[in-house]
Amino acid sequence: MSVLRRGAASSQGSAATVVHAAASPYGSRRLTIETDGDVTAAYLKDARDSVVGAVWVANHRKAPSDLDQSRLGAGRAPLLPESHVRHPGGRKALDAESLEVVWFEEGDGVAVLEAGDPLFVIPGWSDMGRGIPGYARDAARQSPFAFPLDEEIDDFGPRIDRAREHWKMCRADGSWAEFQQSVLGHLLQRLGPGGHYWHDVGRQLGSGRTGMAPTVGVSERPARGEREFTVLSTVGMCRQRMPTVELYEDDVTPYGRIELAVASTLPSQRVGSIFPWLSQYPWRSVTWFAPGDVVKWYHEASTFPLRSGDSTWEGVLLLDDPSRLAGPESPGLTGLTLHSDPVRWLWLVPITGEEHRHAKNEGSDALVRRLAQQGRSWVVS
Repeated sequence: MSVLRRGAASSQGSAATVVHAAASPYGSRRLTIETDGDVTAAYLKDARDSVVGAVWVANHRKAPSDLDQSRLGAGRAPLLPESHVRHPGGRKALDAESLEVVWFEEGDGVAVLEAGDPLFVIPGWSDMGRGIPGYARDAARQSPFAFPLDEEIDDFGPRIDRAREHWKMCRADGSWAEFQQSVLGHLLQRLGPGGHYWHDVGRQLGSGRTGMAPTVGVSERPARGEREFTVLSTVGMCRQRMPTVELYEDDVTPYGRIELAVASTLPSQRVGSIFPWLSQYPWRSVTWFAPGDVVKWYHEASTFPLRSGDSTWEGVLLLDDPSRLAGPESPGLTGLTLHSDPVRWLWLVPITGEEHRHAKNEGSDALVRRLAQQGRSWVVS
């Protein structure tokens, strides 16, 4: 769908105006609903203001018998033909006061309700570059500009309800403390008593950020008994599912919720400084962390927190099974669930820039095999 140009004249001389605009809770997506009096369309944009998803919402005058190519040529959303709309005569203009915006908990998709009923949905997999638009209630047939919402409402309806509940829970007094205690209790059972706890490390990223970063703390579990290393774990990432998992996995459940952990004999405060950046990465960059992913450090290698001695680490490998590398037996952290989703812990293993490139070119399994052959330990020391 061509982007509706603000200020462009319609066939009746009216200008495009913004009906409603809203940023996602994480600030990584922005919804804009626009109309020129003849057509209303909605756009989902990224932080660079590029359109990543869009949907025709409604015609407001009589539908033509065929697609209006002249509007497309002028860079405006089209009047859908009468064969593709539920209101061939056009429907009244949207009342901004009657609209409710519901962001999905992943932050990569959005639903808009009109007077309590779903009006349109732009899911995270909407991709105008591949001709995949959002879903509109007033669309009667599929087109490159809108899919019928009623064909998917059985899936979207419960998801909208869950998203509402998620944000309601996030705002409720005491909900964070209750969640936090459930994760800390799990870590106590698996790793023993805690040491230092760093609160809300996502806020340590500095100024210039927009949106509401997920609340994430870091729990230290000092060495004890036969365990000669300290474990640092995030607390809070799993409270919200990661974005875009559904683009790659048919079943999001096993992959959507994670926490990060690192085992180390280095000073905990220095090691823990990797988490303010990493813990916000999925929602800031609208992506997800999967087992075997490699992530390059965003700054100079000399500032990498897991650096020691003459090491040249420039990023991390994420492993859900540390036993694939050398080192002591790894503690099992499985068993925690949230909203029926299992929480997966991914362990951080530092890698060089060359190893990062190797994983990108040959795959992470090839990198893991290479590190195992070298005797690389999963414990950072």
